[in-house]
Amino acid sequence: MKKLLFVLICLCTFFRYANSQSLLDSTVLKISKSYAPEKIYLHYDKSSYCAGETVWFKAYLLEGGLPSAQSKTLYVDWVADNGTVLSHVVSPVLSGATNGQFEIPQNYNYRSLHVRAYTKWMLNFDTAFLYNKDIHILLKASTETPHTAPAIISSIQFFPEGGDIIRGVTNRVAFKANDQYGRPVEIKGTLEDSKGTLIQSFSSVHDGMGSFSFTPQQGIDYTVKWIDEKDKEHTSVLPTIKPSGVSMQMTIEDTKRVIRISTGASNEKAPQDFHLVGTMNQGLVFTNDISLNENSSVGRIIPTEELLSGVLTFTLFDENWTPIAERITFINNNEYAFQPIMEVQKSDLNKRKRNELEIQIPDSLQDANLSIAVTDMSIEKDTSENIISHFLLSSDVRGKINNPAYYFSNNSDSITQQLDLVMLTNGWRRYKWEDVTKGKLPAITHPRDNTYLHLTGQLFGVPKSQLSGKESVAIILKDSTRSRLEIMDVAKDGTFGDPEMLVFDTIKAYFSLKSKFLKQATAKFSIDRLPAPNYTNFSKNLQYVTPSFDTTGASRHSLMVLKYFDIINKDKAQVLQTVTVTARKKPSVDVLDAKYTSGLFSHGDSYQFDLINDPASGAYGDIFSYLQGRIAGLQINTTSFPTTFKWRGGGGVGLFLDEIHTDVEMLQTFPVSDIAYVKVFRPPFMGGFGGSNGAIAIYTRKGDDRVAGSSGLSSNTIIGYTIVKQFYSPNYDIYDSKNDQLDVRSTLYWNPLLRSNAKSKKIDLSFYNNDITKSFRVVIEGITKDGLLTHFEQVIK
Repeated sequence: MKKLLFVLICLCTFFRYANSQSLLDSTVLKISKSYAPEKIYLHYDKSSYCAGETVWFKAYLLEGGLPSAQSKTLYVDWVADNGTVLSHVVSPVLSGATNGQFEIPQNYNYRSLHVRAYTKWMLNFDTAFLYNKDIHILLKASTETPHTAPAIISSIQFFPEGGDIIRGVTNRVAFKANDQYGRPVEIKGTLEDSKGTLIQSFSSVHDGMGSFSFTPQQGIDYTVKWIDEKDKEHTSVLPTIKPSGVSMQMTIEDTKRVIRISTGASNEKAPQDFHLVGTMNQGLVFTNDISLNENSSVGRIIPTEELLSGVLTFTLFDENWTPIAERITFINNNEYAFQPIMEVQKSDLNKRKRNELEIQIPDSLQDANLSIAVTDMSIEKDTSENIISHFLLSSDVRGKINNPAYYFSNNSDSITQQLDLVMLTNGWRRYKWEDVTKGKLPAITHPRDNTYLHLTGQLFGVPKSQLSGKESVAIILKDSTRSRLEIMDVAKDGTFGDPEMLVFDTIKAYFSLKSKFLKQATAKFSIDRLPAPNYTNFSKNLQYVTPSFDTTGASRHSLMVLKYFDIINKDKAQVLQTVTVTARKKPSVDVLDAKYTSGLFSHGDSYQFDLINDPASGAYGDIFSYLQGRIAGLQINTTSFPTTFKWRGGGGVGLFLDEIHTDVEMLQTFPVSDIAYVKVFRPPFMGGFGGSNGAIAIYTRKGDDRVAGSSGLSSNTIIGYTIVKQFYSPNYDIYDSKNDQLDVRSTLYWNPLLRSNAKSKKIDLSFYNNDITKSFRVVIEGITKDGLLTHFEQVIK
């Protein structure tokens, strides 16, 4: 009986272990396939700006190491130091990239500008992994005040390897010392026991980081004493020392990682079972089972030469699959980058001379998506981060990494060991292992933006049973520059839309339902666009860029910008000599004609009707009833449906609404109170679809011409993607009056849309020098279709 009971217990334990292992494997697989995290990086035209300048950017979006093909919308918040959202930029993502700009307000007087970029999908996960960047703002020289260096306040943090300090086993404890701005502070110190006995001396190795090892004994407390760069003495307490447990340590040996797991004293005499799991990029790399007695240790060698570069996480679980220790390491197999070739076809550093570059992508690579910035070489340049260091390192660890690009400058052993200190002193936890081991998947509150922001809507106020699927809605879309008419079919559920009609900027949508029984219905338009978030507690939660003293480069940059705005302001200040003109007042129809018509509609033999100043117009049910009998030679029959038109001895009539061709059914439902002006052209009219048969052009009221209290045509305001502007690059080979001004541009050329493909691996471009620059800095960043990254810099002198 006892033997049978023992067998049953063993079987239950086996099946529980097998089920736990299977559950973890399947959950991790589901997460890696369906919940892969996205990463964002922004390439800017330069690293610092002055108030009033435009920040030009190119955003790269990756998922699983490849350009994201799923999320279609990117959000970029530009936040002032006081937490005010200055701009909420919304951009469409194509092939894992998008671009845009932000104009810094002229009166902006903070030393930094915070940028946060994200997709809806990223908001489902830990917000610590959203893109965050502080851009340094150069205060104008005229507003600079003498800057007194603040007193440096140093602090230290301790990071036990694996997560805890365990008594009775050898522990490695890493540390990181910083000042109040997050800058590294070099230190030296000692570890002492409660009796003041020296246990270990240590000092920082790189950027305020270092480590020491010791074996804590029972009943003894430990204290760290250290001295900072200003020889100020400090005393700190180590994290709590656990009386028992498991220690996990890792060492780097060539292309391998050696993991050593040690146990201290415990109440369990039988061997304990552990599970070592390796994960990378949300995927499972390996699992390994380990059995240990008390006061013993075991090593495992993990080969890494076949892995992709990036952060590899080792997690140790106990027999119940509870995580008890974790360690991260960076794998650098140098397979992630490619090097473009840039040839200077024509170099001329003289004033306003043309320069030509050719960029060539290796033939073996797939399509490349690149951005390029050419700036004055003498202005300051931030070299601390680039697209490679961000995607491979910064975007995968918590906390601030000082100068992350440094760790990719070469492959020396010293940099490898320094980078391992970064791994020891920065947290990493994309997985909530407590959920994963239970098979619990991440909760999704923000569905992925897998379609672009497009025009879509739904009818309300009409029973769906009355909809046959043959109805349609006419929509007039108006933005700041033009109007256009769209006819959309209404589905049986009352919805309508066009997924290919992307919405940019803020537009007004006027709609008319083209069926008599739909007249009581209304339409609501929806754009699935996230509003700007609230950054009320921003200043309390985020650290700004370090206040810095002026440098030669920053000073030159600031002077260039000051000169640039001085030129612009002087140009605006020019006032033309006053000219007095005496003229008779124009008839109101001529005023409306000049205000509303354009192109061929502004000419021609026509009848004109001013509805704004005609109080009788409001008594008519539609515009055709108003026009009936008012136009010699034009027969308008309003008793038929739809209304018919015919010139005496001629054909039909072309109909236009705000100079957009439309139909009679649309115009019959259009409120007369919303019409400002009507122009009826006699035959022949060559302005559009009306051909030689004449035309009726109807214009809707604008701005102050609208009748107060009048409902007019039903409308919605729709906010879509942010308008993308084009970087101005002058062409000095042709005459332009704008070129008469002094040219002091600090960014000479910016192009976020460089592409290569299978047919063409070469990209040719040209730009013109300004009036003062003597050398250029060229920065190229980008990614190929299969996920290879590039950061390329070259100076042209």
